[in-house]
Amino acid sequence: MKIILANDGIEDKAKQELQTAGYEVDTNKYEGEELLKRLAEVDAVIVRSATKLRDPEIDAGAAGNLKLIIRGGVGVDNINVKYAESKGIIVKNTPAASSNAVAELVLAHMLANCRHIYDATTTMREGKWLKKEYPGCELQGKTMGLIGYGRIGQRLGEIAKALGMRVIFHDLQPDIHADGAERKSKEEVLREADFLALLIPANGNGRAEIGAAEIDMMKDDAYIFNCARGGIVDEDALVDAIEAGKLRGAGGDVFASEPPTNQRLLSCPHITLTPHIGGATPEAQGRIGDEIVAIVKEIL
Repeated sequence: MKIILANDGIEDKAKQELQTAGYEVDTNKYEGEELLKRLAEVDAVIVRSATKLRDPEIDAGAAGNLKLIIRGGVGVDNINVKYAESKGIIVKNTPAASSNAVAELVLAHMLANCRHIYDATTTMREGKWLKKEYPGCELQGKTMGLIGYGRIGQRLGEIAKALGMRVIFHDLQPDIHADGAERKSKEEVLREADFLALLIPANGNGRAEIGAAEIDMMKDDAYIFNCARGGIVDEDALVDAIEAGKLRGAGGDVFASEPPTNQRLLSCPHITLTPHIGGATPEAQGRIGDEIVAIVKEIL
């Protein structure tokens, strides 16, 4: 019987389907030396963002039976993919499953910012009725700028267009179907966007894609949202711009370190924050589970 380790857990329905198909599914959480030992004993490992599979973990698996790594989600920056493949281990992810959930979370941050939902909720719970202190803005007629126009970007673009927004994007892939959105250079997107969403993977060089220089190009009173990967926005430059009145606000679901430790970011009143919950809906988790089951059955 082939053994599958779901080190960061797996949706119950997917676990049951795999067991019914004849696989042993281990949902225990292993770390350190215990993880290295267990990787040598399993045929596949499923991880989310918590478990890091670097060279030592991959070496441990390659010395045993490990044939398949599945990242339940989009980004694979917690896995040394090329090294795993050089050891004959197949690496897969589930990129389509959480696209809608992440796109809707970006929208939630946008609405929470431009209608002051968090601040209004907080002050009402304090017994205050500050009706005149929260003038908002509408999304209709504004420009949605997307850096990255993959599955999540395209879904967010669809939603933005349905709300009456103009959608512009920048992406390095040349053959993307724009479907009513306008392709622009990165600089043009920065200059024209009222709402800027980052939907790209980490670049791997440790440099933020959006720092002080990029923020300076943007409109005054624009917003920035990052629900993609921590580190692609310079958090201190972001807070500087908000405190200086350059940007009106921001929203983040991912951070340079998780849990975040940047107190300036955490205490800035014009930034909405969520704890990396982009794919945390039962619908998305169900789709992730379905994709995992399909991958396992295809490869093992």
